[in-house]
Amino acid sequence: MASTLPSDSSFNPRRDRRRRLFGSWWKRQSPARQDRFVTLGPVLSVLLFLAAIIAAFWYLRNEEFEREQESVKRDTEIAQQQIRLRLIENQEQLVRMARELATKAIDQDELIGQSVSFVRERPEVVSLTWVGADRAIRTQHFSPNHPMDAARAIERRAPYPSSPAASAMLAPRSGQRPSAAVSAPPATPAAPPSLGAEPDWAFGAARDLRQPVYSRPFTGAGGQPVFQIHVPLIDRSAFSGVLIAEYSLESLLRHFVPGEVTRRHAISLLDADRRVLASTVSRELADSSRRPAFVEDVVVSPVGNGLTLRGQGWRTSIGLIGNTLFWMVVALSALTVWMLGGTWRHMRRRGQMQSALIAETNFRRAMENSMLTGMRAMDLEGRITYVNPAFCAMTGFAEHELIGRLPPFPHWPPDRIEESMRLFQQELQGKSPAGGIEVKVLRKDGSVFDARMYVSPLIDARGHQTGWMTSMTNITEAKRIRDQLSASHERFTTVLEGLEAAVSVLSVQEGELLFANRSYRLWFGAEAQGHALLAGGNAAPPPSPADRDDEVDGLGGLPTQELTEAKSDAREVFVAPQQKWFDVRARYLQWTDGRLAQMIIATDITARRRAEEQAQHQAEKAQETSRLITMGEMASSVAHELNQPLTAIVNYCNGMVSRVKAGSIGEPDLIAALEKTSKQAQRAGQIIHRIRAFVKRSEPQRQPAQAREIVEDAVELAGIELRRRNVEIHSYVAQRLPTIMVDPILIEQVLLNLLKNAAEAIDNARLPSARRHIELRVIPRHTPDEGGVIEFSVTDNGPGLPDEVIARLYEAFFSTKSDGLGIGLSLCRSIVESHRGRIRAENLYNGSTVIGCRFSFTLPVEAGSASHERSPADAVAAPPPSPSLTPNA
Repeated sequence: MASTLPSDSSFNPRRDRRRRLFGSWWKRQSPARQDRFVTLGPVLSVLLFLAAIIAAFWYLRNEEFEREQESVKRDTEIAQQQIRLRLIENQEQLVRMARELATKAIDQDELIGQSVSFVRERPEVVSLTWVGADRAIRTQHFSPNHPMDAARAIERRAPYPSSPAASAMLAPRSGQRPSAAVSAPPATPAAPPSLGAEPDWAFGAARDLRQPVYSRPFTGAGGQPVFQIHVPLIDRSAFSGVLIAEYSLESLLRHFVPGEVTRRHAISLLDADRRVLASTVSRELADSSRRPAFVEDVVVSPVGNGLTLRGQGWRTSIGLIGNTLFWMVVALSALTVWMLGGTWRHMRRRGQMQSALIAETNFRRAMENSMLTGMRAMDLEGRITYVNPAFCAMTGFAEHELIGRLPPFPHWPPDRIEESMRLFQQELQGKSPAGGIEVKVLRKDGSVFDARMYVSPLIDARGHQTGWMTSMTNITEAKRIRDQLSASHERFTTVLEGLEAAVSVLSVQEGELLFANRSYRLWFGAEAQGHALLAGGNAAPPPSPADRDDEVDGLGGLPTQELTEAKSDAREVFVAPQQKWFDVRARYLQWTDGRLAQMIIATDITARRRAEEQAQHQAEKAQETSRLITMGEMASSVAHELNQPLTAIVNYCNGMVSRVKAGSIGEPDLIAALEKTSKQAQRAGQIIHRIRAFVKRSEPQRQPAQAREIVEDAVELAGIELRRRNVEIHSYVAQRLPTIMVDPILIEQVLLNLLKNAAEAIDNARLPSARRHIELRVIPRHTPDEGGVIEFSVTDNGPGLPDEVIARLYEAFFSTKSDGLGIGLSLCRSIVESHRGRIRAENLYNGSTVIGCRFSFTLPVEAGSASHERSPADAVAAPPPSPSLTPNA
């Protein structure tokens, strides 16, 4: 069987599969996304090329830096090696000379000869000195290579003792010890002569350690930085002095750093504080703030003591940023990216325009297909060129049945061909009214509907008219609704005109009367003054023509929605010109033209007000009658009450007459008897005055009153009836009660009526003496419904009231007494409610047994008296005093 695989050995199934996957992914992308990918490809390639160039430059630069750093390191190590070898060689020579001198293998003269040869052959050595164990200089020789240091040393001869052979030699100048950070062992106390801070320290260290010691760098006699090596002289373990060689740092660098090294890099010697002591370059360049690019530090051995050899190198090549080739590559890449970016932006704008055009076309097509308005386009000859689906749905004809047709059109009613043709010619001439044309349209099924057509010219891109566009709207339902609204408006107007109440609408801004029904015109005419009288000044007066331009809206800034949604407020207004009372309800509304207006509905309540006044007059008479009846019932008790002071007066008078006739009365006794007689007469007068004030007919007069005074007067009046029925009263009045605005006589009448009913209930129940008492309490209270009130309660121990009696307790002419009129509690309720209070009755229970009855009523506290009262909670929480018992007469 022949193989189906291709003969090409380069066939790779995995690569072919990747190509297919990429091809399928590429086909799934939109054309705009494909254009974006194609445009971004060159931009990415240029950016990658620029990144590769920058990376290559960076790599080469780093390679150069590493080579330069290695060069600095190598040269520094070479210089340090040269200096180290020279110092070790010198140290070995000095150790040999010190050993020969200590073992006396050579004398002083031979030492001088060797010193001359040693100094002359070593240009880095400034001087060679032999110092004894007592720190006295034995010999000293200066190098001719340093004439300046020798001359300055001659100017300063050391005052220290020296041997005769060394009298021609010079003592070394005391060195100045630098502020080194490296600690050194303390020097051993020495004799007064001193070599200087650093030489003294090195001298002591060489003596203690018995080995060569290098000092720290210090400033020599010539002002140049130097350091010394102290080689101890040891003879049979005995210290006999040191051999001192002083080195110049400048000479070390000048003679032992190879020339090729100094030509490539700067070599410097630094102390422990990193200060430059000597350098192959100028001191200003070595100390400059310009930091070298390459630095290598090596400790100078065998000196140590913080002495460091530093190699420095500066960049000599142009940086990456200053490379011309680099900037050329960057400029070319930026130009390419800019051009590609411009091309990408241009393609993106074209793609956006294409997408916007497609979206706009789809939007208009969707709008035309979804709108209920029929659209029809015609050319200049009247041929139909376009209809939308709404037009076809309205008429019932398909699109192919209408496009290309000339008049008469199939949707014209047969009986209106001439009228339709006239309107069509008017449409072609461009004379159609702007408000549209109302026409009849025939459906394909033969039905006819009303429509309104609007015509506008079709203009092409060059500004030439190519035809006409007609929009058609079905107004059949709109006409029906309009007719219904018209009929409803007529009915509404008829209802408003037939109302007995006056209805008026006034514009708030202009003060113009917008509407008034028949009743308003009958009472106030067609002017706005009647509306203002009914509004009570809340309506804005109409502005004068002169002030209309400067008019300020009194309701400016108020939200119209909040005003129109507010509930109407009801109040009663008396209109003097008509001598009528009106129940006025006003509210704000938004008029049909959008203006803010105030509507008032005023109902004539004059007859009701007169009936209320008559009822109030009758209630006052009933109150007076109730008081007279109460006093009539108490007549026998009143006579008994008056009989006591009158009998006492008669007895006092008869007694005085008898004693005067007998001549047995003195002036003091006579005065005392007359005073008692006067008190009894005043008592009788007070009883008569209180009864007359109670039964006197007068208009209700509210005045500030104290609850304690009202209770005292009521208790004193009721005391006559209570004593007659052998009933005790316990009264408790809270302290510091606020002032109340009441009619005291009416409240006394309520209390007297309640006390009298309680006494009758106890007397009729034949209760024993232990239960024949009434409790009267007056306390402040605070309730969520009534606020701050004063509560009066009368509690008895009688048999209580049945539930059916409590339900009808306040009905007029309802009474449980055989001889009662049934108006007492009804009047009490009227009096309490006229004072904006409440009255209630309840039975008291012990388990399920009735043990008494309580009548209570509340009177509101005026806001102005709040500062004179304590809180009701404080008054209730305070323990009541012992109830006062009103004694029987």
